Amino acid sequence: MTQAIGIPSTGRFRLGVLGGSFDPIHKGHLTAAAQVAKALDLDRVLFVPAGNQWQKTQSAEKAPTSAEHRLEMTRLAIAGNPLFGISSIDVDRGGPTYSVDTLTELTKLYPNVELFFILGVDALAGIESWKDFEKLFELATFVAVSRPGSNFQVPDKYADRIRKISIDALDISSTSIRDLASAGKGLESTVPAGVITYIKENNLYKEAE
Repeated sequence: MTQAIGIPSTGRFRLGVLGGSFDPIHKGHLTAAAQVAKALDLDRVLFVPAGNQWQKTQSAEKAPTSAEHRLEMTRLAIAGNPLFGISSIDVDRGGPTYSVDTLTELTKLYPNVELFFILGVDALAGIESWKDFEKLFELATFVAVSRPGSNFQVPDKYADRIRKISIDALDISSTSIRDLASAGKGLESTVPAGVITYIKENNLYKEAE
């Protein structure tokens, strides 16, 4: 499931790339993507649900929801917004999901596009543990998203390839949403309506009885 994003064959095109489990995708993700796009004058933001995230595979965390469900929830969340697109490349590739593979593949798919890799400052703090992390800065400009008032400092070594942006994204997390869903509580303030319907229809995040 890769949504055509209408990239012209010539001229400038600035593409934001926002990866993650999206288990489930929520309004915080959408707000962050929209605000980064506005701040950096991006033409489109591509949501890339992860296949098998290597860091979570190594943890004791419960296995993520299937890729099929996470892809469909992401598609529903961005439906109707011409600024957003979705790609299944990380799911289709199989094996552990590494950002360097994601960006390498996108560079091959869209050779004339300038990539902006969007991630939270907490993820950026551990980037030196990532596979081929130095190559990442050759493939894309990093966009480190932080909350207003954050005192996070971009490492000097990579400062010319990292943009730091403060956004007013909602203070929510996919983990808290799964907990709310498991408890049968409302998700209206945190999750798009289409995604809420999908979660209910597919009985996602309910504890096994």
